[in-house]
Amino acid sequence: MADAQRDAQSIAALGIDFTALIDRVNAGDCGLSAIQAVVELTRAALDAAGASFTEYGGDGGRVIAGVGSMDWAVGRLVVPSGGVKQRLLAQGEPVDCPVAQLPEEFAAYLSSRGVTRMLAVRCQAAGQVIGSLHAFRGGAAGPAGRAELTTLALLGAFAGKLYTTAGGLPVYADGPVPAAPTDASVVVGPDGLVRSFSAAATRLTGQPAAEAVGRELAVPVPAPGRVGEHRLPDGRWLQVVASEVAGTDSCLVTLRDVTEARRREEARELFVAVTGHELRTPVTVIRGYADTLVNHWDQLRDTDRLAAAQRLDQRARELARLVDRLLSAVGAGSALRGDGMSLPFDLVDTLRTTVADLPEDLRQVVRVELPDPLPKALGDRASLSVVLSELVTNAVKYSEGPAEVTLRGLVDANSVGFSVADRGIGVRAEHVERAFERFWQAEHGDQRRHGGVGLGLYLVRRILERQNGWVSLRPREAGGTVAEVRLPRADLGPGEA
Repeated sequence: MADAQRDAQSIAALGIDFTALIDRVNAGDCGLSAIQAVVELTRAALDAAGASFTEYGGDGGRVIAGVGSMDWAVGRLVVPSGGVKQRLLAQGEPVDCPVAQLPEEFAAYLSSRGVTRMLAVRCQAAGQVIGSLHAFRGGAAGPAGRAELTTLALLGAFAGKLYTTAGGLPVYADGPVPAAPTDASVVVGPDGLVRSFSAAATRLTGQPAAEAVGRELAVPVPAPGRVGEHRLPDGRWLQVVASEVAGTDSCLVTLRDVTEARRREEARELFVAVTGHELRTPVTVIRGYADTLVNHWDQLRDTDRLAAAQRLDQRARELARLVDRLLSAVGAGSALRGDGMSLPFDLVDTLRTTVADLPEDLRQVVRVELPDPLPKALGDRASLSVVLSELVTNAVKYSEGPAEVTLRGLVDANSVGFSVADRGIGVRAEHVERAFERFWQAEHGDQRRHGGVGLGLYLVRRILERQNGWVSLRPREAGGTVAEVRLPRADLGPGEA
């Protein structure tokens, strides 16, 4: 009787919180922030030690939201292999299992944080699996009860629904984008007034059919057989196709959301334009100094020749670095883990050496707060220098006024790493994952205030995942951004020195 009363109280509390969550989404608080809210509600409703959400794409998944004992995992790549994960993705019912049944490395991370059981349910949208919702319990927790599994299934279904109704999802544009069941269709009479307005048209435009029928369509209608485009007030783009309806005086107008396709095309055009600009700058400087040396060698003093040679060397290195980044970004190869060479190395020494080798304008703004010693990391020492350089460069680029960057060491039972924190313009919560996409820019067109081609963070994540590591971003309290990098500890892995 006591258990039934407790379940009833829990369900009542869940109903209140769930209603508040729905109100948030209806008010426009959607995308990644809505998924994070689902994760937080999952932890509270199941009285769990932590909770997380993994979004799946073609090659695997990534943890995009986490709370409690799972906040460390945000940004981590997930390869759906192993019996439990395969069973989770294959069946609709929630999975409840001890962490000992999970892959060894993941189980070790969870166990070190006191987690003993995992509850999980797959999330679907438009008939395809787009992610999985997880709750993690600690102590002597036994198998979950029926009410708890039902609660998890309900929240998982809601998370899946967000992928068909909310903007900003999936987090990764190249990930699973569930298509609407049908295109939105509208029937318009010869007088230009709407005669029929489908449910899909309401979902797409937000306008109820009762308000649309009998009025002019808010979207310009092209001539029959022609294709037009129209931008909605919220920034989305619609493709508009008109065709005559045989045997009637009506016109069928089909509406399709082509926002992502336009953004990808704009990104490609921007990449070509910005890359040309970025390459032209060092090439112009190199040509200028080379011409000076060739044509005025005899008139120059030794100090002037040396200064010109040094500038040539600096710009040539910048050009080589930019070309390397471009080739790395467009080259073949999977970003899945396990592709790189991993050996034990001294992380603190690597970070201090990298900071010392930074250009003076970067080096002088970095405050180093590294404990000595840290456990050795398992990875590629040389590439970690590239990672830190990119993160510091990024932090300085997005700082308004004098830059302030803090480098700190991180260590826990299973990983070792570092954080780079700045007091810059910050990163919006819904952009913390998209920032790692290739060529992605938070600012577009004439709104862009910062240079670059959108490759730095993409390469950082790619480098780390090839070493079984990961990176994440989060807004910093009181303004700014924190980037966290984690690698396996060498003293716990097969590469122990």
